[in-house]
Amino acid sequence: MFLNTASPRRSFSIPININLHGARRRQTREFLHASVAQEHESSRGADGRGGQGARTQTPVSSVGEDRAILLGFTMMAFSVLMFFVVGITTVKPYVNSDWDQEVSCVLQQTELPEEWVDCRGVSTVPCLRVTVNLTGSNQEAFLHFDEESVLLATECFYIPKCQMDRKALQDEVRRVKSSLDGQLGSTSSCFIDHTRHPEHVILSRKYTLRKALLALLWPCVMLGGGALLVGLVKLTQCLAHLSSEVCSETTGARMTSRYTQGKLYRLLRRSSLQSPT
Repeated sequence: MFLNTASPRRSFSIPININLHGARRRQTREFLHASVAQEHESSRGADGRGGQGARTQTPVSSVGEDRAILLGFTMMAFSVLMFFVVGITTVKPYVNSDWDQEVSCVLQQTELPEEWVDCRGVSTVPCLRVTVNLTGSNQEAFLHFDEESVLLATECFYIPKCQMDRKALQDEVRRVKSSLDGQLGSTSSCFIDHTRHPEHVILSRKYTLRKALLALLWPCVMLGGGALLVGLVKLTQCLAHLSSEVCSETTGARMTSRYTQGKLYRLLRRSSLQSPT
């Protein structure tokens, strides 16, 4: 009876021990599979976050940058318009002007002709005629104030403004004549154009190189400012694009190194778990 009762107990002890070892192995495999799947999901999530960060770092032109670029192009457009206006009103008369030869003039005579000259087709005004003597050539010429007065009145030095009061016009011209009579015989510098106006001289030039350069200064400043503004905005966008590319490459390298380290760790852990069995 003792042997018969003991034999079934010994026969049941071996399968119980085998079942316990199998359960432990199954638990270990399930744990490894779960850890590997979790690490894969975490690496994918990190990659997704890195890609999203890289996408969010891609430079997009803001409203301020768009307005700055628009302002720069507007400034350049207005500068071109200013170049056109200044070129017609100042640069072209200076280039076409031949009043470049300076001579010495001696004030010789002032007179008021009886004939009045036409004033814009509205009325007539008195004319003050001034003659000078050129010291170099001993030649007489009519004196004018600037280039435009030569074209308006060929023999008049001074013409008052158009008005209907004839007495006021005469008084104004006589005051100018009396002031010039006190300077008869004085010498001053004049400018003459031998090609087109050999019998006329002017006291001062209205269109000079200095005035032309000053007139061109503001269009040049506006054009340079607009181009500089657009260039700075474009440079800022380029630098932002380069920085985003560098950041995305750095993030990708970090994710790759973390994934490699995690894979190596899993292999080592799997080998360490399988070595006792």
